[in-house]
Amino acid sequence: MSERRQLINLAYRLLGSLAEAEDAVQETYARWYAMSREQQDAIESPGAWLTKVAGRICLDLLGSARARRERYVGEWIPEPLPETTQWTAGPTGSAMADPADRVTLDESVNMAFLVVLESMTPAERVAFILHDVFRYSFAEVAEIVGRTPAACRQLASSARRRIGASRTPVAPAAHQAGIVRDFKQAWQAKDISALIGLLDPDATVIADGGGLTRASLHPIEGGERIAHYLTDLFAKASGSLAVVERTVNGWPGLVAQQDGRTVAVYAFDIAGDQITHIWAVLNPEKLRPWTTG
Repeated sequence: MSERRQLINLAYRLLGSLAEAEDAVQETYARWYAMSREQQDAIESPGAWLTKVAGRICLDLLGSARARRERYVGEWIPEPLPETTQWTAGPTGSAMADPADRVTLDESVNMAFLVVLESMTPAERVAFILHDVFRYSFAEVAEIVGRTPAACRQLASSARRRIGASRTPVAPAAHQAGIVRDFKQAWQAKDISALIGLLDPDATVIADGGGLTRASLHPIEGGERIAHYLTDLFAKASGSLAVVERTVNGWPGLVAQQDGRTVAVYAFDIAGDQITHIWAVLNPEKLRPWTTG
């Protein structure tokens, strides 16, 4: 059971969903306990066995998830990690609590990174995460993916190029916190000109309601258009809506709460002094852990 934390870390990065990661790890352990004691004792490294099985389960799930997400209503965004820490207390991330003590926060769980992972094939994603993030050898990756080490090297290289093409210089978290706080204040004040100044002219908002709550079905593009959209959104909200500063996947973000219930989680991508991307998760199924803790 000491391997559980590592397996959750791996499965979340592979699947982009904490709920699906926990299911995958549960299935991994079910297969372990289905073996006899003699079979378990014959396994030289239980940790390596568990990782191999979890990786294969995630690879299968990624294939079926791609088909499910093609039928998904609107845009699909990775599930944000439940986190109650206010980034004002530790914006660099060094003092932040580990979400449910399950997923270690680093660049490989920030929303921008997870979104790029979604553009990869299942095999690319598994090879890249196992090798580049978790430092497994290509020989070990090959056993999980079911391809040769050379093929896995090519998969990881292809995935690396995708990451490189999308990567922008990451501003210090303290700087990002200041930008997000200015955004929050301008949004609450319905200050359109201030919002436009904080948004990149080519900024994009992507909302995920899953067909279960009202959300834009398509990306909203352009800083000015986004500013008007967000201002109208806030104006239509009831007076009980509160926007609070929260850590979202390791970086400064915002959470909207209504009567103590989380109704939206916002993650940001920032370049220089402007916001380039906002990911708004409104699907209540993905937000349940944010309310229940």
